[in-house]
Amino acid sequence: MSKRDFYDVLGVARDADEKALKSAYRKMAMQFHPDRNPGDAEAEAKFKEVNEAYDTLKDGQKRAAYDRFGHAAFENGGFGGGGGGASAHDFSSTMSDIFEEFFGMGGGGGRRSGGRERGADLRYNLDISLEDAFVGKTVEIEVPTSVTCDTCDGSGAKPGTSPTTCRTCGGAGRVRAAQGFFTLERTCPSCQGRGQVISDPCTSCGGSGRKTQERTLSVNIPAGIEDGTRIRLAGEGEAGVRGGPTGDLYIFLSIKPHDLFQRDGADLYCRVPISMTTAALGGQFDVPTVDGATSRVKVPEGTQAGKQFRLRGKGMPIMRSSQHGDMYIQVTVETPSNLTKRQRELLAEFEKESSGENHPESAGFFSKVKDFIDNLGA
Repeated sequence: MSKRDFYDVLGVARDADEKALKSAYRKMAMQFHPDRNPGDAEAEAKFKEVNEAYDTLKDGQKRAAYDRFGHAAFENGGFGGGGGGASAHDFSSTMSDIFEEFFGMGGGGGRRSGGRERGADLRYNLDISLEDAFVGKTVEIEVPTSVTCDTCDGSGAKPGTSPTTCRTCGGAGRVRAAQGFFTLERTCPSCQGRGQVISDPCTSCGGSGRKTQERTLSVNIPAGIEDGTRIRLAGEGEAGVRGGPTGDLYIFLSIKPHDLFQRDGADLYCRVPISMTTAALGGQFDVPTVDGATSRVKVPEGTQAGKQFRLRGKGMPIMRSSQHGDMYIQVTVETPSNLTKRQRELLAEFEKESSGENHPESAGFFSKVKDFIDNLGA
């Protein structure tokens, strides 16, 4: 009887990735497992077929050979006589992966040689002003963190002594237990997976090999940095357990809101109120820029509210570039208030002398309103 295609056996496409293969195998291995189907010869045969298919496709070299030559790649001793089913070691490893995913056991992924565990990564939130982001600067920060104990040099053992190999696991950090069809691994309860025990702990650090201390670090803020940028300082996190490697420090940067400017990438925006007479007759005004200087903006006659003026190169610097963004000035026309009697008279006189030519936008709008009403009546 000819063998079925291994991809059909697992029910996956030929371009399935490792994750899809493992997921399909896990599902079918559980479905046809002998413990779930006692005395069912057909289920047992399918279980062996599933194992053989997965054993081939999970291996990159075997899979490449299978994709090219099919089952013939494993005949006559090809790949060490493979294709006859998963070996006991491979199957145990695969099932251990399954139980690790379901129950957090097996695999040995948490093993640490000699108890040397990597220190945790740290996060620090740093707020800076828009001006600081414009020019760039070096900021000193205080970071409370765990550092290597100087009394025991990170070993966790009292000076003059040293950790000993755990007798329960023999230094492996994990112990095995047979349970029916499976051999399961779990973290050693005696050494908590470190592989070593300390009978006489250091009095300064309590046996952890590290202690809490505040450190002062200098952080370089480049010009043009944007809000939300993450800066990684390698090796500046917590010290590792018992001499393990140090974690990293991540600086999460936030730029404080500004009173005058709003930022969009490298461009800046600023809203400037002008008087009704300046908008009508024209004029000019000075506006501050983020570099501390001022720029003059000329307002043409008849400027409407919302008009934008562009100041080239007056925005934020672009990182890793000599260029700058632009600055956009948006004017708002301020309606006068608290009028004197004379001012009211002048405005009333101006209104009498006004026509549609003086207010083309208003005239156009109300003309459309009139047409709309006339059409409804018709």
